[in-house]
This record gives sequence, C-alpha cells and structure tokens, in this order.
Amino acid sequence: MKTIDFYIIRKFLGTFFYAIALLIVIVIVFDLSEKIDNFLKTKPSVTEVMFSYYLNFIPYFVNLFVYLFTFISVIFFTSKMAYNTEIIAILSNGISFTRLLRPYFMAATFLALMSFLLANFVIPITNRKLQAFEDQYLHNPRSNRDTDIHMKLDRETYAYVESFNAENNIGYKFSLEKINDTGLYYKLTSEKVQWDSASGAWKAQNYLLRQFRGRDQVIEKGREISLTLDLEPEEFTIKKDDMKTMNFIRLNEFIKEEKLKGSKNVNTFLIEKYKRIADPFATLILTFIGVAVSSRKVRGGIGMHLGIGITITFSYIMFIQVSTVFATMGNLSPVVAAWIPNIIFGLMAVFMIRIAPK
Repeated sequence: MKTIDFYIIRKFLGTFFYAIALLIVIVIVFDLSEKIDNFLKTKPSVTEVMFSYYLNFIPYFVNLFVYLFTFISVIFFTSKMAYNTEIIAILSNGISFTRLLRPYFMAATFLALMSFLLANFVIPITNRKLQAFEDQYLHNPRSNRDTDIHMKLDRETYAYVESFNAENNIGYKFSLEKINDTGLYYKLTSEKVQWDSASGAWKAQNYLLRQFRGRDQVIEKGREISLTLDLEPEEFTIKKDDMKTMNFIRLNEFIKEEKLKGSKNVNTFLIEKYKRIADPFATLILTFIGVAVSSRKVRGGIGMHLGIGITITFSYIMFIQVSTVFATMGNLSPVVAAWIPNIIFGLMAVFMIRIAPK
C-alpha cells in the first residue's frame, strides 16, 4: 500500500468520524432538552441516563446516518483535494483513476462492514437496553398489535381475534378452529377471551362450541370455558421497533414463526431483514458517486459539490422510503424493495465514474 492510500484513507475515515461525532453530540443535546422534564419526573440517576440510555443510543444513530455522512465526508475532502489540484497531481503522475478509487473502496468497505455488524448484532443488544430504560423511565411502548388477528397455533389449530386489549389481556370476538384432512371438526366462538395468569390458560366467556363428528354436530353453550393453547398474551402485542431488538439470526426465526401464524406483518419484517443486508452496500455506492462528483475542480468549489452530493443523497433516501412503502402497502417484493435503490444508484455510480475526468 502506497503513501497516497494511507493519505486518502486517513482523510476519509478522519472526516467521517469527526462529522458523525459532531452529529451525535448535537442529537444528544436536542434529545436531552426534549426529555429533561421526563427525567426530572421519573428521576433516573445520572449514571443510568449516561450509560443505560445515551451510550446505547449512539450505535443506532451512527448506523442510521452512516451512508449519509460517508457521502458527505467523501464529497468534502475529495472536493478540497480537487480544489488544491491534488487530484490532478495524482493523475498526472501516472496513477489511473481506477487505481485512485482503491483507498476509497477500502475505507468504504470498512464502514460497510461496520454498518452490517452494527445493524445485525450490536444494535439489537443496545436497543434492548434502551427499551428497558424507556419502559422504566419514559413510557410503556407496548401497544395493540393489530386488528383482525389471525394465527396458526399448530398444524390443525387456527385462532382469530377481532381486537386485543394489551392493558388487561382481553381479546374480543374470539374464534378457535381445528381443521384436519377431512375438514373443519371443531369451532369455538366467544364474545371475549381473557388470559388467566394464575392457571396459565385462556378463559373464553359466553362461548358457543360446535364439534363435527361425521354428519352429526354437537353444540355446546356456556358462560365460561378454560382453553389451554400454545399462545401467550405477548404474541398479540408488539413493542415499537420490536424487530430492531432482534439480531439477524433471531429475526430469521421470528419471520418463520410469523409466517406459520399467517401474520399480516411478515412483509414489514422481511423488509427489515433485507435492508440490513442491502444498506451497507449503499456506503460503497455513495462513495463512488461522491468521488465521481467531487474529483472535478469546478468554480463553485466545495459548496457546489456539497449541494450536488446532498441532493443525490436525499434522492436516494427518498427512493428507499418509497420502495419500502410499496413493499409494505402494495405488492412489491420486500427483497426488490430493499435492493432496487442500490441497483439504480449503483448503475448511476458506474456511469458517473466512466464520465469522470481522468
């Protein structure tokens, strides 16, 4: 590795970590000013606020802004090199533009790997600690999961709840069906079902039970019946960003479980899974676009380059959000939604590098 490689990598990573550190300080100051009243009311210790909240708060925001600040860092120091004619000096000494990209690629790969590890293994751990602090001192983020909830409990058993109240663990308009190869042979409906924590069973109230035995049908009505089901109250509810507390392995297992239950939210979890893989590649793509944009010396200097760079970055972020909405609310495949921004902007990066001054 030549001196020029160390020079560019040092500038790249130095600018990135300096910029991201400034952002984190600003974010913490604004967040503290917003939550200071809650802290004064619930009275967590200074140590808890610093180490249980803000220390676990940092990895999420670093990963959230990693490709934005990668791009800005590349634009900033490369345009400064171009303004000082350093790029011209490098190219005029026989170093090809492709060779010039090597230290950029190495530094961007380091940041992409860092982003992948943060998203899939570090942030799920810090988010669990963050949520524990928020549950204790800020708010209780557990909310109703959805309405019209369908679940597959085992090979033959299906449950349905029109709505679920997480405060007292009561489900309304409950239905339990059992279906085998011959068809429906058991169906129970009730006005509401409630979890009994003492017995670990569900109590169905004002129920109607129909059991089919060949052509015969046995009907039973009653005020209450106890049901032992492979179903916990927590499965009807979800914490905000619950999936963000799962590492990549647990997320895959959770998606399989949700598919078996027939959950309507599977696409949301699949998007999260594929985005954790696709997003680190954005760091590489935006790095190459940044080099192509800022290696040319222009009259507007750094300001012109930053303006173009920020426009491209926010276009990229908007494209990600639009594709995510189409995957969540429409028929777009989650894997396509996660990768199509990378594909389009990757082609843009190839084109811009080809036309960049060499």
